[in-house]
Amino acid sequence: MAQDELGLPKHMLTTETPTRWGSRQKMIQRVLEQERTISQVLRADKKSRHLVLSWQDVDVLEALNKVLSPLQNFTDALSGEQYVSVSYVKPVIHLFNTTILAEEDDNPQLTKYVKRNILAYLNEKFSDPDTDDLLDIASFLDPRFRTTYIRKEKVEHVISRAVEEIKALKDQLQDPLPGPSGAAAAGPAPPEEKRKKTLSSFFKKQSTIGMGCSRDTLSEEESIKMELRTYLQTTEVDNDADPLEWWRCHQVYTSFKHPENGVCGNLSHGAVSPATHGS
Repeated sequence: MAQDELGLPKHMLTTETPTRWGSRQKMIQRVLEQERTISQVLRADKKSRHLVLSWQDVDVLEALNKVLSPLQNFTDALSGEQYVSVSYVKPVIHLFNTTILAEEDDNPQLTKYVKRNILAYLNEKFSDPDTDDLLDIASFLDPRFRTTYIRKEKVEHVISRAVEEIKALKDQLQDPLPGPSGAAAAGPAPPEEKRKKTLSSFFKKQSTIGMGCSRDTLSEEESIKMELRTYLQTTEVDNDADPLEWWRCHQVYTSFKHPENGVCGNLSHGAVSPATHGS
């Protein structure tokens, strides 16, 4: 066989599948891998010799493969369902624009053209204001990123939107359910046994008097903003950390006491679904 003679892997050619991301790049990669085998087989038949790839064809395929190959790993990672991915969209787009798809001086014109068009498509795809706001909130609530990938002029807007969402969530959670509550249905509670006061009890309400920062003197909105700014100043989090687990371990923020409905709800969206997109 031609593959044995040329010392090439015994791989079959692959075809592009429109509903699978990366299938076009895998097809191109396999053609380049088996290019000598393909040429030898085609040259053996006079009727198919005209199909042999020219050096220009190979140059085009190599340029496309060079640009598309790094994107495959990101596609696979962003399509994961067992971890947070939506908060990674903004950082990945930033990485594409500044590093992965940035034009380099030694790039052939075709490579520059492909990079330019991929970036134009991605930037336009995520430029919709509603989509942009969703991605900003997702990265803001991810302790690994916070405001790193949010435009400076939008930071205050994102904080204000987070405040509004937290207030709405708290109001929803505090609304009493219809019918008698558990306490009312159970009847009056038995009188508490009087306990002897300890020294610490005299200081519980005195710790912030005169400091001008008592939580009781702040409005709900001011209290939430204060907690958000405290969150932004916490120590950096490792990139491998699970943001959902981080929030479960940091429920010191009273405004985020229900992470399964609030913060985690904004982080639990999937970024992409490779089974429903083309390459």
